Amino acid sequence: MSSASPSSRHSAAIHRPTSTVVGSKNMRACHFTLSKFLNFGAVTTVQRSLNLRFSVKCCSQKVHMESNGEIKARGALIVLEGLDRSGKTSQSARLLSYLNSLGYPVESWRFPDRDTAVGKMISSYLTNQSQLDDHTIHLLFSANRWEKRSLMEAKLKSGISLIVDRYSYSGVAFSSAKGLDIEWCKAPEVGLLAPDLVMYLNIPPEKAAERGGYGGERYEQLEFQKNVAKYYEMLTDPSWKIINACLPLEDVEKQMKEIVLDCVVSCKKGKPLSHLWLS
Repeated sequence: MSSASPSSRHSAAIHRPTSTVVGSKNMRACHFTLSKFLNFGAVTTVQRSLNLRFSVKCCSQKVHMESNGEIKARGALIVLEGLDRSGKTSQSARLLSYLNSLGYPVESWRFPDRDTAVGKMISSYLTNQSQLDDHTIHLLFSANRWEKRSLMEAKLKSGISLIVDRYSYSGVAFSSAKGLDIEWCKAPEVGLLAPDLVMYLNIPPEKAAERGGYGGERYEQLEFQKNVAKYYEMLTDPSWKIINACLPLEDVEKQMKEIVLDCVVSCKKGKPLSHLWLS
């Protein structure tokens, strides 16, 4: 499933305000090269996606959106995380409808975005049409987020909130569950935009496995999902909102509405953007 296209009411051109990066002036490039992993024809596309540049010495790097000396309102980056079949996609659609009904510009995105060049390779892997080394597929998932990063920032700066079904935490949890080092898994995600809100839809793996459609893709295996849940626990921090996803859809939605609205209002007041895992 791909990220949603902007609705017609928000199809106007996006104007990007000047951004000032606050933090260390000492920058060095971090290059993630997949050449040694990949043996198919799309190496060039992936290398472009992973030619990343970010600060590794910044203690608290934030992007302030300034216009004539004033911090400008922006959209909120809201991420839904959880095991497969925990209800993320259904709740994303409900939250999209809710915020639209209140007059807030909002879009629903999903990672992986299977419509991009990298996303098509990921889709082939997830549907068991191709085989890739675990390190390779992890870097492809990361590249998929990086190739949408500029558009994501532009949308947020233009005032559009994004409800995102899966983000970097999924990539790290799933790859770590395969036995990859968790810090190695985090490394290519460093410097992506940090969510303003993470809501974790909490459901026992056994309950998720009982839901319709379970088992249709590579990772939908009960024992593997149990392991993924353990790594999600390691990634959770006090800022995350834990949602009881065992309840009926309407009750889950009710838990989330007020939390999401508070986040959107906070960002409209000029809360600065920040970046993942910079320390």
